[in-house]
Amino acid sequence: MRGSASCQRLTILSLAGVVACGHGTSLEAGVLHKGDVSVQVGPVPPTWRRVQVEGADLAFRDDEKEGAALFDVRCGRRDDDAPLTALTAHLVMGTTEREIEKQEVLPFDGREAMHTVMAAKLDGVPMQYDLYVAKKDGCVVDVVYVAPPARFAGGVEDFQRFALGLHVLSDPLSAGARAGAVDP
Repeated sequence: MRGSASCQRLTILSLAGVVACGHGTSLEAGVLHKGDVSVQVGPVPPTWRRVQVEGADLAFRDDEKEGAALFDVRCGRRDDDAPLTALTAHLVMGTTEREIEKQEVLPFDGREAMHTVMAAKLDGVPMQYDLYVAKKDGCVVDVVYVAPPARFAGGVEDFQRFALGLHVLSDPLSAGARAGAVDP
């Protein structure tokens, strides 16, 4: 399926299936603005092109490596107070035959993140995933890279620079508390 439209759709659709609803976002000068939160994104490789994926605040496609990257931030939800392992498991719901290759807690924007590298099938098709899940200031940050196993290694370093370069610039919990707002 290398380079095929069906592989591209599957990759993008797999990302759409692993995140919560995104809305009201804008990207200006490398800063994503969503409600009361602003996030400086990491370096975007020149081979990545931005795509629209329902349920993602930012999504990119790397046609050369057949990979896709997704970023989502959500704030103020009670169910997001779950442990990082539970939030990570929620991200991969819908996949089967999961094989975790690495799972570790590491520093991420001044907090801890669960970093998981895994192989799984989505609709019967083998895919390789690199996931970061972090909680900061009342928000959950999800960053996902997915590619076919044979192409994964070629794009994962670019993705990790992007993911680890993210920085939450505002405190949505304080702003939301002042306004009485909670992200639905």
